[in-house]
Amino acid sequence: MDTRFELLATNQQRDRRLFLKAGAAMGMAAITRPVMADASVSTSPNETIRVGVMGVNNRGASLAKGFVSNPDTDVVAICDVDSRALDRVVKQVSDTQANSPKRFVDVRKMLDEAELDAIVVAAPNHWHAPATILGCAAGKHVYVEKPCSQTAEEGELAVQAARKHNRVVQMGSQRRSWPAIQQAIELVHSGGIGKVSYSRTWYNNRRPSIGHGQSTSAPSWLNWNLWQGPAPRKEYVDNVVHYNWHWRWHWGNGELGNNGIHMLDLARWGLQVTTPNRVRAGGGKYRHEDDQQTPDTMMVTYDFPENKTATWEGLSWSPLGPHDAAVGVSFHGTEGSIVLRGNGFTRFDERNKEVETVNGEAGDATHLADFVDAIQNGRHPNADILEAHRSTLLCHLGNIAYRTGNALEIDSTTGKPVGNDEALSMWGREYEPGWKPVIG
Repeated sequence: MDTRFELLATNQQRDRRLFLKAGAAMGMAAITRPVMADASVSTSPNETIRVGVMGVNNRGASLAKGFVSNPDTDVVAICDVDSRALDRVVKQVSDTQANSPKRFVDVRKMLDEAELDAIVVAAPNHWHAPATILGCAAGKHVYVEKPCSQTAEEGELAVQAARKHNRVVQMGSQRRSWPAIQQAIELVHSGGIGKVSYSRTWYNNRRPSIGHGQSTSAPSWLNWNLWQGPAPRKEYVDNVVHYNWHWRWHWGNGELGNNGIHMLDLARWGLQVTTPNRVRAGGGKYRHEDDQQTPDTMMVTYDFPENKTATWEGLSWSPLGPHDAAVGVSFHGTEGSIVLRGNGFTRFDERNKEVETVNGEAGDATHLADFVDAIQNGRHPNADILEAHRSTLLCHLGNIAYRTGNALEIDSTTGKPVGNDEALSMWGREYEPGWKPVIG
């Protein structure tokens, strides 16, 4: 057991470089770029930001590649509990940059590296907030994959850790940094479709059955204890690693936390709302007879005190129609609508006539560049941890409403359900003894 989870000592904080100053700012327009409080700037403008990546089986491998491609960063450490993924990505990074990254199995050991400036957290959801908190307390900036937490309580702690230790923390909601999406949101904000009161979000996929897993010994290539990390221990089941943990409440947040977070983040951003005052959810698990616990069909409605509403529709088992977009967000106003699909948007007038279609950049590059620029210039990034937590909270509240079968009344100042003890009991989660994250 590592005592940093129960008491993160202040001498673990390595503030060798609070913020690195870049030679040039990014050429991308951002809607808001607030400066961080008490931001310090290094006097060495040419220093490279050294990055360590945790979890490289899927998103982490792509992010490692992205940081290797960024001229202002070097990937100096790779951490994974799967020795096969560790070997593969260490080799890929070594083949594409001058230096070979160090290898780690335990993220806590990687955080002991004094020369490390930032970490990427791309392990499963139950690791997202604890690793973020550890990273901030160790003096590292953090790029954390979505959702930024497995529970609402963890999201609050992650925000507190980032602010206390004055770290840049960016969530991997890439659309916040895509120019065409920024343009669409600015149109919504500036009255381009009139007064906007409603946003619809959706995601469709045709996922196969995950079957029925068998309890067995963990494979030799997997450190099952470290994979579980902060989560209470479970025996190894052969249909959980590396993806199907998403569909078990013990480690994941279902499709709402997996893909819904991207869409609801845009809806909340466009509507200019923070916390709902009412959340209702419906749906179920209809398609496959298997071990999945989370719904494969889900509808959630969020009412906000500003007299605005957002909805989420998730359908994980039905084929798409020939004209349907698999994923999207629409905004509806008194003078038209805007539909965001892929890397761009289409604007319609009040008679549903197409006015314009704009496409733009996609991928990770602009979002990673924004993270780097935020470190270099001492500001909050486009998907700052506070905004990330507020959007992720919508996913948590939707799942809580679904799991309790209740329409939740929400205190819009705290985000907590009102008058519902069962719902409040899901605000946090249990931890393996000695692993509960503490801000430090």
